[in-house]
Amino acid sequence: MDGPIPNRRAVLKSLALGASATVLARPVFAQAKAKVVVIGGGFAGATCARFLSRHGLDVALVERNRTYVSCPMSSAVVTGLRPMDGQKFGYDKVKADGVAMIHEHAARIDPQARQVRLDNGTILEYDRLVLAPGIDMRFDALPGYDAAVAENVPHAWKAGPQTTLLQRQLEAMEDGGVVVMSVPPVPYRCPPGPYERASLIAHYLKTRKPKSKLIVLDAKDSFSKQKLFQNAWKELYPDTLEWVGLSQGGQVTAFEREGKTFVTDFERYSAAVANVIPPQKAGAIAFAAQVTDRSGWCPIDPVTFESTLQPNIHVIGDSAMAGAMPKSAFSANAQAKVCAEAVAMLLEGGVPTSPKLINTCYSLVAPDYGISVAGVYAPAKGVLADIEGAGGVSPLDAPASVRATEARYAEAWFETVTAEVFG
Repeated sequence: MDGPIPNRRAVLKSLALGASATVLARPVFAQAKAKVVVIGGGFAGATCARFLSRHGLDVALVERNRTYVSCPMSSAVVTGLRPMDGQKFGYDKVKADGVAMIHEHAARIDPQARQVRLDNGTILEYDRLVLAPGIDMRFDALPGYDAAVAENVPHAWKAGPQTTLLQRQLEAMEDGGVVVMSVPPVPYRCPPGPYERASLIAHYLKTRKPKSKLIVLDAKDSFSKQKLFQNAWKELYPDTLEWVGLSQGGQVTAFEREGKTFVTDFERYSAAVANVIPPQKAGAIAFAAQVTDRSGWCPIDPVTFESTLQPNIHVIGDSAMAGAMPKSAFSANAQAKVCAEAVAMLLEGGVPTSPKLINTCYSLVAPDYGISVAGVYAPAKGVLADIEGAGGVSPLDAPASVRATEARYAEAWFETVTAEVFG
C-alpha cells in the first residue's frame, strides 16, 4: 500500500468514517498487559511468541502460512530419506499457549508510531516488536539466476515446493547425469547445510544412480566441519562427489538457463540437475522496518537482540547479525528464549543480564553417519563472540559406531526442538 501508516488520530478518524482497516490498539501498560507483536512463525518466532506469552504478555504472532515447513532435515527429503509430511508443523499448540495467531502477511511497519500494517488493512500496535522473518534470496547477486529461473532451477533453501522440485528432478535424471550445485559466500542460512546436502545427494547417486556424479562449486576455500566432511567424502564418495573451492575456480560468476550451465572464471559446467544456492539477505519485512544495514542483515544488541537502528524492535534468527553465532535453527531457538526474557524484563523496567547462548549443529553425511559442531557464545565488544574452549567438533578418527550415534542424535534433536517449538 502507498502512503505512510496513519497515526492514531487518523486511524480513529478513519474508523468513524467506516473505513475497512481494523486497529488493534497498543494498551496502556499501567492498565493492561503490554502488547508484543512477533512477525515470522519459524523456529525463532514461534519459540519467542510462546515464551513471551508465558511471561504474561499480550502476544500476537503474525505468520501468513498455516503450516510451517522445516528447512532442517529437508535435504533428507530431497534424497528420499524422509517424507515431506515429517517437515510440516501447525500452530495449534502455539495458540494453546495463549498466543494470538494472525495468518496474514505483514506488509509495512512504522517504527515511530509502533504499528504493523497487514495486507488486509489491519493495523497492529505494539509496545515491543520482534522480527523473525528468516531469509530472502538475493536474486540480483548472480547474473542469470532470478526468481523466475528458480521456478525450474531450484535453490531449495526455503523448504516446501522447492524441496520437492529438486527431489523430483533428481529422481527423473538418467543414470550417468551430472548434478551441479553452487555454494555462495558467507553469510547464509546454515553454514554446513550445503555440505550436508552434497553428502546426501552423493549417497543417493551412489546407491541409486552409480554412473552419475555431483560437482560442488564453492565460493569459499574453507567451510564449517570441513575436515570431517572431506574425510567422509574420501571414504564414502571418492568417485561420486567432486568439490571445487574458490582457489580452484569454484566461484560461480553467472548462470545460463539454457543448458543449465554454471559459469566460473575458468570453466563452464553443464548440469542434468542444477541446484543454485544464491547469496541471501534478511527477510523483506526487516527492510520495511528499517532495521537492515548495507550488508542486508540486521545489527542487534547482543544482550537483548534489540535493533541498533530502531528502538523497540528486536531481531532474532537468520536475519540477525549475531556475530560468531551461526544462522541455524538451534541458534534461532536459543536466541528466541533470550530475547523473550529480555523483552519481558524491559517492559517491566528492568535491565536484562548478559546471556550465554549455545549452538549445536548436526549434519548427516549418510543415513548412518553423523557429525557435529558445538559452540558457546556471549556478548563481547558489542557482538556475540565465541567463548574459547567451550565448543568443539566430532573427532576426526571416530569409529563407525560413533558416527551412527551422532546420526541418531541428529534425528533426536530435530524431534525434540520441533516438539518444543510447535508441539
